[in-house]
Amino acid sequence: MTINDNKFDIALANSGLSISEAAERANISRQRFCMILNQKRVTPQAAGKIAKALGVDVTEIIE
Repeated sequence: MTINDNKFDIALANSGLSISEAAERANISRQRFCMILNQKRVTPQAAGKIAKALGVDVTEIIE
């Protein structure tokens, strides 16, 4: 799966969370969270955690 930068940024902005807060809610270390965003490749499980932390459906943040 691939995280779409624009979709992720919109979801993050709508959530009102910082990157650190989103990582904490996803139960992923900030370092790992940033690595996922930089590489854009993500496992379905991690995509689900990130989407849940942002309060969106996973289809709203992937390509």
